[in-house]
Amino acid sequence: MEYHGQELETFALATNWKARVLQVLAPHITGSVLEVGAGIGETTRALRPNLNVAEWFCLEPDVAMSQLICAAAAEGRLGADVKSLCGTTADLSQKSRFDTILYIDVLEHIAEDRDELQRSTELLRAGGRLIVLSPAYQFLFSEFDRAVGHFRRYSKSMLRAVAPASLEELTAVYLDSIGLLASCANRFMLRQQHPTARQVMTWDRLMVPLSGLIDPLVQHRFGRSVIMIWKKPGA
Repeated sequence: MEYHGQELETFALATNWKARVLQVLAPHITGSVLEVGAGIGETTRALRPNLNVAEWFCLEPDVAMSQLICAAAAEGRLGADVKSLCGTTADLSQKSRFDTILYIDVLEHIAEDRDELQRSTELLRAGGRLIVLSPAYQFLFSEFDRAVGHFRRYSKSMLRAVAPASLEELTAVYLDSIGLLASCANRFMLRQQHPTARQVMTWDRLMVPLSGLIDPLVQHRFGRSVIMIWKKPGA
């Protein structure tokens, strides 16, 4: 497949946000990692060098993007033991097994999300983690979401409804309470298809650090993004 979204390069500027995501997810990322929908490798670049994991597989269906990841991995720009795989979870061998499977701003791009999470669960080893981070709240579905190929935005209840019943829920939180204001502004006033680099940097430099202070105070009850983490029962 070929992906025409141009938001990946712009959101690569969001270094504070990626650091915040790393802080929340790091305790749950272990062993052999599969990052589904790895894009151009910017999430890999932010997470992999800061984690002590055995190996990291970047699964990306877009051929050109997969090749970019392959080149970056070969040059050592993504951290150790990063491998690029072109395809989807449906293309992986049924014998493949991972300790952690990540969907970082990816599940909302997949039409059959319930089937996708079922396949991922089957690819997890016993005791493995399934991690989803997605934009929050369907009522905020905007021109931006349409432009970048989102099928939906999620709430905790929506993610629980599509996750396999066999999984044990470990974490369910919202992140970026202040950034939620930016999403509301775009949905109801700006109606932009793509944020500018300046807007992304303003959000990342000002709103994300402030959310880091506010989110614990409001007990992660609302935010621009939702994170859910499940464990596959077993050893």
